[in-house]
Amino acid sequence: MEEEVASSGDNIVTEFNTYEDFLDSQITSLDLYYLEDEELARQLVELGYRGSGEVLKREEFEARKQAAEASRLSKRSQQKTLASSGKELKDPFYKCLAQREEANRSGKMTTIVFIRDKNARGQEISGYIDFAHRLKTEDFEPYFSGRKRLLPRPSDLSFYNWETQTSTSNPTPNYQVIAENASGLLFKNKRDRKIINVDPKAPSPGDNSTRTVLETPKYIQIVIYDHITRRKT
Repeated sequence: MEEEVASSGDNIVTEFNTYEDFLDSQITSLDLYYLEDEELARQLVELGYRGSGEVLKREEFEARKQAAEASRLSKRSQQKTLASSGKELKDPFYKCLAQREEANRSGKMTTIVFIRDKNARGQEISGYIDFAHRLKTEDFEPYFSGRKRLLPRPSDLSFYNWETQTSTSNPTPNYQVIAENASGLLFKNKRDRKIINVDPKAPSPGDNSTRTVLETPKYIQIVIYDHITRRKT
């Protein structure tokens, strides 16, 4: 119910530029005929004696107006902070990451990226990256600008160095790692408790999840797992 009232208030402040415009919208031609005073008619609307809409004091209207403007600026600022914004992306992998950046930043989606490639020493490495977590803890502008290559690290969800046989796994704010399992490596989403199965032989990666295999000349293997997060109700 409170959400409905808030929504109604938001509509009011976005529809009317000034408080006087809001009051005038509730004054009828009949009111003006009998009162013969526009200012008096406005005062009666403000006091709740006239008008069929919501009774809203000037202070509350101004407060909601400021809140709506702050929200608008915040959303605009958030859009500007996208690391991929304005970048000319040619590689299909980084194009895919750019398409998912906003959804991962806002929490609508949590993407797990599997990467297999060689590190700076020429050693073959592979691992699963929590894209949303990396976005919050690292500047992705150098990746989208082509100055850095995204590779798995020992601090990611899962990491394996094929030459040294170093293996690590770590939970993130979004996922819990289930390593000791007959089905192989699994990830449990901490928000909706859904399991993401990364086994390529599995018929499906799980509820609300999709698996995308990408072909790119810059990496040996790329697989993207997108999970649409839904809170438990």
